[in-house]
Amino acid sequence: MNARAQGERDSAAAARPARQINVVLRSQDAAPAGAASSPEALAAGRGLPSTGPWAMWQQELERMVGLDNVKELVYEIYALLQIAQYRGDAGLHSQSHVYHMIFRGNPGTGKTTVARLLAKLFQSMGLLTKGHLVEVERADLVGEYIGHTAQKTRDLVKKALGGVLFVDEAYSLARGGEKDFGKEAIDTLVKAMEDHRNQFVLILAGYPLEIDMFMMTNPGLPSRFPIQMDFPDFTVDQLLQIAEGMARERDYVLLPQAVAKLKQNVLQEKEAAGHPFSNARYVRNMLERAIRNQAVRLLQQYPSASPSRQELVGIRPEDLKPLPAAGTPAGPAFGWGFN
Repeated sequence: MNARAQGERDSAAAARPARQINVVLRSQDAAPAGAASSPEALAAGRGLPSTGPWAMWQQELERMVGLDNVKELVYEIYALLQIAQYRGDAGLHSQSHVYHMIFRGNPGTGKTTVARLLAKLFQSMGLLTKGHLVEVERADLVGEYIGHTAQKTRDLVKKALGGVLFVDEAYSLARGGEKDFGKEAIDTLVKAMEDHRNQFVLILAGYPLEIDMFMMTNPGLPSRFPIQMDFPDFTVDQLLQIAEGMARERDYVLLPQAVAKLKQNVLQEKEAAGHPFSNARYVRNMLERAIRNQAVRLLQQYPSASPSRQELVGIRPEDLKPLPAAGTPAGPAFGWGFN
């Protein structure tokens, strides 16, 4: 009898659909015939609202390649905020949550972009009053003498109130040891999290190993950041899709031979890099240089005439040249903030 009951329970469990949010972003060329590709259709397919706060920025999230685990966690945050509103409307108690976060990932994996999207979401859902992003690093927080660091950090927290304070390479605050002013910045941030509870969201970002070591420097830090997101490196195919999207936004097209050459360059860079691969930042810099090279090529080919539209749009393989070993500036470009 017990065995039969156990079998029935196992069958029922197998029949229940698992709770899983699958976010698969495909390029338009790769989408199967008849597939729904509009943001509204994508939202409806996962039971997401087509209007309201989510819809206002969901399209921007959807166009990001990969990052399925990040998208799932972002959706969980949205669901929590939405249900909290429903509970409040129904007269039920809704406990406030802490939304301070840790972002782990190599350069160019989308950490800054996701932080900016979260700031918009929190503002539209009423969690934050402004929804702006204040991005800082060690030099912005650490002063030159005792007391200077605390004041600089408090000023930046004040600037971030109502929004998100994003500390990139946060582990650098603990690199100087006990006597370094970086520890003062950490202590000031921890105090601000208590003094300004629910008035801003603090996100600490950096390389995975370094961030984990940083969190161990202060026993009270891990518990203050209940939300942790891992940003994996992009695959080669995902990087090619990102590059084609960047080009498309600027009315350029990577010709098939150029895509093949870009793939070869990405593979070589990933294998040869003696430092963390910069992911989408690398292909963005490659594309920027290719656009400059294309401009020079066209002026040389058409010294006294205007190139055709097809020539103006096309990026050829000869336009794609390897980047200098020292790299290029890493500022956002083309609206793709892959940091």
